[in-house]
Amino acid sequence: MKVFLSGYGKMGRMLEELALERGWEVVGHADITCPEAYETAPGADVCLDFSGVGALKPLLGYLHRTKTALVSGTTGLTEPDLDALQELGRELPVIWTANYSTGIAVFRRMLHDYAGVLAGWDKEIVEIHHNQKADAPSGTAKLLLQELDPEGTATVIHGREGLCGKRKPEEIGVFSLRGGTVAGEHTVYFFGEDETLQITHSAASRRIFAAGALRAAQAICGRGPGFYTLDELLFEI
Repeated sequence: MKVFLSGYGKMGRMLEELALERGWEVVGHADITCPEAYETAPGADVCLDFSGVGALKPLLGYLHRTKTALVSGTTGLTEPDLDALQELGRELPVIWTANYSTGIAVFRRMLHDYAGVLAGWDKEIVEIHHNQKADAPSGTAKLLLQELDPEGTATVIHGREGLCGKRKPEEIGVFSLRGGTVAGEHTVYFFGEDETLQITHSAASRRIFAAGALRAAQAICGRGPGFYTLDELLFEI
């Protein structure tokens, strides 16, 4: 399989390492520091994109030119950015998710299937990442929030301070901790009457995200145009 890397930081280099271990060919790479590289980069079977929001425009130009399938894990994208990726799915096979971990995919599936049973319980999300992470809350926390609040009707808060009053039933707190070298930890808390349920996923290294992205790349190649979800690729739904 031929792979093009959009973004060549720590994640991009890890993707390259794992791809080469599998016998895949890395035909090139580019990122926001050299946007002109997108204009001349060769086509590939799939583009693995873990770049940054500033690279989206040249990346889209590359994809339209080469008709390369896209597996993107870039976080911090705006709604218009995501709309552009969905529109790209009319032409090419595309997947975007903030987290390619198989464990997180199962975590989301659990919330999707069972959070409704706990509809009357208070819900909070806490995410922890290394001190170099630039965005907050994490993209994964936002994905988990979507499963808890699919209609977007909850009041989402990111901090409590002072005389803020008692917790309102429609609130969902999403809190971000930053420190050290934590690869990523996400916990969803359900608080009921006299009982608490918490579900936690911890990542020991970025390697799990890279391995998951390669798994998605293998699954999406050969498919027709569309904006796919990780559930569709992993669970065949």
